[in-house]
Amino acid sequence: MNGAELHRRAADRALELPGSVLTHPFGEETDVYKVHGKVFMLVTTVHGEELVNLKARPEDAHALREAYEDITPGWHMNKKHWISLHPGGRVDPEFVDDLVTESYLLVVAGLPRRDRPVNPETFGRP
Repeated sequence: MNGAELHRRAADRALELPGSVLTHPFGEETDVYKVHGKVFMLVTTVHGEELVNLKARPEDAHALREAYEDITPGWHMNKKHWISLHPGGRVDPEFVDDLVTESYLLVVAGLPRRDRPVNPETFGRP
């Protein structure tokens, strides 16, 4: 995927998720997706390269960075808990969907139960 496709795919998936809201707290050049006021994805361009920042479990973030050269520590975020997706690598569109969904569910799991738009343990499972 090129950068525009990566941005579009991640944004489309984020907006499908219950309670997801697009905001621009850092200006129009950075799309920030939140659920109940908590950030789960940033979509931006850094030094001419399109990036998608997502939350990840520390052990998953490490494994993803080891397995994919187009996944790096989260740009301008906590490197332990965030990853950045870069265009042009082996990450396919369906995997982008999975990573966006996982980031969303990690944030939802941290919300008080009364504020959760979905049950993070059963969402998306038959």
